[in-house]
Amino acid sequence: MAIDIARDIHWVGVVDWGIRHFHGHELSTHRGTSYNSYLIRDKKIALVDTVWDPFSSEFLARLRSIIDPSRIDYVITNHSEPDHSGCLPEIMRLCPNATVVVSPRGATSVPGHYHAQWKFQQVKTGDTISLGERTLTFVEAPMLHWPDSMFTYVSPDGILMPNDAFGQHYATAFRFNDQVNRDELYQEALKYYANILTPFSDRVVNKIDELIGMKIPVNMIAPSHGVIWRDDPLQIVHAYREWALQQPQKKAVILYDTMWKATRRMAEAIGEGLVAEGVGFKLFHMATTDRNDAIAEIFQCKGVIIGSPTLNNGLLPTITPILEDLRGLSFKNKVGAAFGSFGWSGECIKEIEAHLERSKIPIVAPSVRAKWQPNEADLAACRQLGQQVAAAILKD
Repeated sequence: MAIDIARDIHWVGVVDWGIRHFHGHELSTHRGTSYNSYLIRDKKIALVDTVWDPFSSEFLARLRSIIDPSRIDYVITNHSEPDHSGCLPEIMRLCPNATVVVSPRGATSVPGHYHAQWKFQQVKTGDTISLGERTLTFVEAPMLHWPDSMFTYVSPDGILMPNDAFGQHYATAFRFNDQVNRDELYQEALKYYANILTPFSDRVVNKIDELIGMKIPVNMIAPSHGVIWRDDPLQIVHAYREWALQQPQKKAVILYDTMWKATRRMAEAIGEGLVAEGVGFKLFHMATTDRNDAIAEIFQCKGVIIGSPTLNNGLLPTITPILEDLRGLSFKNKVGAAFGSFGWSGECIKEIEAHLERSKIPIVAPSVRAKWQPNEADLAACRQLGQQVAAAILKD
C-alpha cells in the first residue's frame, strides 16, 4: 500500500526483497533494496521519480490507490538510470500531457534512454515549480552519481528528495529510519557510499556545503533507495561529509587468494606483524569474500595489503577485480604493500605493485615473495612487512 510521509505526500515505490546483485553483478545487495517514488498532491500533482520497470504493475497499483495517474501534471526525473526512470514510458502513456522535469543534462540522458517525444522542462539550481500550496525547488548534483543527477526540495514541508544520495540498498518492512535496525542501516549506507560515491567525494563535500549554505529547513530526507530519514534527518548528511573527507581508521585490510595455502600463510604472518605493533586488521580470502563487502572495509582502513600466487604470468583472477576497484574508486589517504608466492616465474608482485601505483596508494614496505611454500625466513619477512605497514599507518 501507499505510505503517507506528510500531508498529501505519499511513498508509492516498491520493495525488492529478492535482488542480490545490482548494476548487473557489479554491486551485491545482501539485504535487497527499494525503488522509492513519491507522489505530491496539491492544486497541481507531481510524481518524483518512478521505479524499475519489472515492478510496474505493483507501482501503478499503489499509485492508483491514491489518484488516477492521468491527473499527474509533472513527472520529476531526478536521474535517468532505469531503476528510477524505468516506468517513465508507462506513466507518460497514462498522462501524456504531463511535463517531464529534468536537469540540463537530463534533457539528453532521458531521451537517450527512451527516445520519446514528451514535453520536457529543464531546471537549474534554484529554479522552482509551484504546485499550489507547495513549491518544488531544484538543486543540480552532477556526478552524484551521474552527470544528470539533481535533488528536489519540497517546501514548506522541508522534504529533500535527493535520488541516489543518502540512500541504501536495504529492503525493510517499514519506511522510516527510526523503525529499522540502526546498525544494519548504517552498514548498508556506508557500503553504498564506499562502492558508489567514493570517486565523487570532493563533490559530495561541496554539495553538502552548498545545501547547508542555502539555510533551508530539512525535516525529512527521502532518497530513492532504502529508508526515509525523518528522525534527525541530517545525521546522514553529517555522516556523508565525514565519509567524503576519507580520514580512515588506523587499521589494515589484507586481501589474498591462495592455491595451496602458501599465500594464506604469508597473509597470516603479515597480520601477526601488524598486531605486534598494535594495529588491528581484517583478512579476506577473495575467493570466498564478497568484493563489495571488502571495499566497504577498505574504505574504513588506512592500510591495504594484497597478495596472490603467480598464475599464467599474472594474478589469480579473484584478485584482479578488487585491484580495478581500487583504481576506479580513487581512495585517498591509504598506504599499501604487496606479497605473493610463486613456483617458477613470480610476476604477481610487479602486477600488484603496478595496480597500487595506478591507484595512487603508496607502497610503504618492500614486497615479499616466497618460492613454493614460505620458509621461516619468508614468514619472518612477512611479519616485518606487517610491522612496516603498521608504522606507516600509525605515523600521522
